[in-house]
Amino acid sequence: MADAPSTIVTTPEQERLRGEVRELCARFPDSYWRERDRAREYPDAFVDALTEAGYLAVLIPAEYGGGGLGITEGSIVLEEINRSGGHSAGCHAQMYTMGALLKHGSEAQKQTYLPAIADGTLRLQAFSITEPEAGSDTTDIATTAVRDGDDYVISGHKNWTSRIEQSDLALVLARTTPRGDDPAERTRGISLFLVDLRDIRREQPEALEVTPVRTMFNYATNEVRYQGMRVPASALIGEEGKGFRYVLDGWNAERILLAAEAVGDGYWFIARATDYANSREVFGRPIGANQGVQFPLARAYGQVTAADLMRYRAAALFDAGQKCGEQANLAKLLASEASWQAANACLDTHGGYGFVDTWDVERKFRETRLYQVAPVNNNLVLAYLGQHVLGLPRSY
Repeated sequence: MADAPSTIVTTPEQERLRGEVRELCARFPDSYWRERDRAREYPDAFVDALTEAGYLAVLIPAEYGGGGLGITEGSIVLEEINRSGGHSAGCHAQMYTMGALLKHGSEAQKQTYLPAIADGTLRLQAFSITEPEAGSDTTDIATTAVRDGDDYVISGHKNWTSRIEQSDLALVLARTTPRGDDPAERTRGISLFLVDLRDIRREQPEALEVTPVRTMFNYATNEVRYQGMRVPASALIGEEGKGFRYVLDGWNAERILLAAEAVGDGYWFIARATDYANSREVFGRPIGANQGVQFPLARAYGQVTAADLMRYRAAALFDAGQKCGEQANLAKLLASEASWQAANACLDTHGGYGFVDTWDVERKFRETRLYQVAPVNNNLVLAYLGQHVLGLPRSY
């Protein structure tokens, strides 16, 4: 099953892409990811290989040196990374941060940065939004960007700013005007900046303080303090005060891509578990012959496949330029829950071996748990569905 094609009908070009990514991932076996996990090391060699092959540039238009493909193809890349036993967290942001720059960046910004991102000269892996006090209420961020002549001066404290030490560029969200008391106005006054970290590190290193945060799995995340960091006014994405809407525009893409990662995890867990259940014999027969082993795996497979269908539905709507908020949120919800069910079934199948690091189940188990919490908690997904799809009163 590990080498089986997708359960979804796709085009020959998409399946060729899948096969190429799978072939690349095979160069980075379980031992590679296990060693990175133990040391909490960034997978530089893997990210470099993906970049060199052009897979991290699939969403960049061809005129800027990218692949000119859609979210469907981007999701296939991330699914295959996780399905191979790898972890997309080291590189996925470069895909889902593209939307803000592509849709709302100036032509000068696109010409300056996109070709270099596409060919790997520059990395855009950091998205600095979340703050300790505001949490999921992005409109309550306290980081400020104050206009001073031809510059903005950014000051504030962010957490969960991942991969900033591995990035040359970062998208930073900050308030350019204070939050008002009127709830209807709370999204205004927030602006988005594309910060060239190379300039900051060279010219004002004291303005950027990065503190790595060790988590339960290998995730290069950090707390960041911006201490009077000066950026040119040309770093502003789009119009001042409309940054929240620009970020919002990218949320559907983010949910679809993360759903694909969870689907990849789900298929990995089921493949590992079924292989083991077929080969492991106890009491004179394979343990997979026992319904207590077989049925949980069959149920998990059904749920992962259903989530996969919703992922493709959401991606198709997105690529067609149609509204897909409902489908993108459903894909993230269903995929994150399905991968977790598959993870538990896989661990149960392996018994004690599932807790041994050399079997890799416990590593993937830790990694896939994230998808129910980030980039958006499933409770907020349910709140969205309740209010915006079912027409129920706002619950928060």
